[in-house]
Amino acid sequence: MSQEQLAAILARNERVEADKAWETSYTRRGCIMLITYLSACTILWVIGVPNWYAGAVVPVAGFWLSTLGLPWLQQRWMRRYIDKRNKK
Repeated sequence: MSQEQLAAILARNERVEADKAWETSYTRRGCIMLITYLSACTILWVIGVPNWYAGAVVPVAGFWLSTLGLPWLQQRWMRRYIDKRNKK
């Protein structure tokens, strides 16, 4: 393997690790929650829902709760996926 190939593989690994870190980061989750809240506020306000600012919390809370259980579920899924691939 040449030095160029090795450098390309190492650079790719860095990008993959950074992408994975972004996917699980609190910054990403917070941005999604903020965008969701602002979007829900706008929609609820436009259609005339009373207390639109409070109602917009519901989808944000749903997203937040879904992020709490997913790491555990992801690990379980990955173990099963790897086990199935190793059996082939």
